[in-house]
Amino acid sequence: MDTNKEFSQAMAQCRDIFLKKLQDYGASWRIMRPSSITDQIFIKAKRIRSLETKGFSAVGEGILPEFIAIVNYGIIGIIQLEQGYVDSKDMPQQQAIELYDRIAEQARELMIKKNHDYDEAWRGMRVPSYTDLILMKIERVKEIEDHAGQTVVSEGIDANYMDMINYAVFGIIKLKEEEQG
Repeated sequence: MDTNKEFSQAMAQCRDIFLKKLQDYGASWRIMRPSSITDQIFIKAKRIRSLETKGFSAVGEGILPEFIAIVNYGIIGIIQLEQGYVDSKDMPQQQAIELYDRIAEQARELMIKKNHDYDEAWRGMRVPSYTDLILMKIERVKEIEDHAGQTVVSEGIDANYMDMINYAVFGIIKLKEEEQG
């Protein structure tokens, strides 16, 4: 198992969806405030948890697309924290792609560092644990947002989004492994 390769493949799948939606809608997400992005990630994570608990989807879409959405909304969230939100889409597609790629690379670099320190512990975890960790990170972000972004000793919103991105990528990798048997 090559974590860097698997991570890159999962991120490429997320990027492909991001590019297709960017082509369809432009950077319409630029109007979203960070709290709305947090809520959007919350909706995706709650749906994953619901599907994990119930064991089936009434609308026919599974867990994988939701993890992909969490990755993409996490990256969008970091972009919005850096750039601020606007009242109408104002970002050319190329700029959105460049920002997406920079943040995706930062997520990969963070994963490499943490993977070294934690000795690939994520591989021994179950997919529902990633879901729970993402939900916990969302609750942390909501608290930080309620405190106007201020923390005493904790990491900020951006670091929590980055962790959500990486947990979602691990979920994608594990789901693909399960598919392949």
